[in-house]
Amino acid sequence: MLPRDTARLRFRQMVPSDLDAMARLLGDPEVMRYYPAPKTRDQAAAWIAWNQRNYAEHGFGLWIIETHAGDFVGDCGLTWQDVNGLTKLEVGNHVSPASQGGGIATEAAAACRDFVIEHVEARELIAIIHPDNRASERISAKIGMHRIEDDHAGSHSRQIVLSMAV
Repeated sequence: MLPRDTARLRFRQMVPSDLDAMARLLGDPEVMRYYPAPKTRDQAAAWIAWNQRNYAEHGFGLWIIETHAGDFVGDCGLTWQDVNGLTKLEVGNHVSPASQGGGIATEAAAACRDFVIEHVEARELIAIIHPDNRASERISAKIGMHRIEDDHAGSHSRQIVLSMAV
């Protein structure tokens, strides 16, 4: 099962043949500015494999987002994350620089939020964001989230956590 298509986007599962596009995306210093470092090609392959395991285990993960014409835009979806010792459902995304700033990430995140409401048994949806990443914080607010806490125990350096009930 996938999120519904939006006005500009469609979702599909990641497959090994997405490696070139995902390696470009996750290896881009601008896209990965708030991560410890851009990902290598091998790390991008591991990212795809991790998401394929998530699809098998949970029925969701980060999906490829593309235009209706089939042009690669990035990834967006749902993953379980540890936040201060609790497992919470996160919506996250990475959008290619050429597609940033036009509402694509918000459109994709809203479709994922709606997918959770319709298909996933969860009481809360979160976003884990670097405190300097104002664009991601705005996207989260636009889909109905608000800041609830700082994550000091997760796999990331200090992050803020935004949440909404679903």
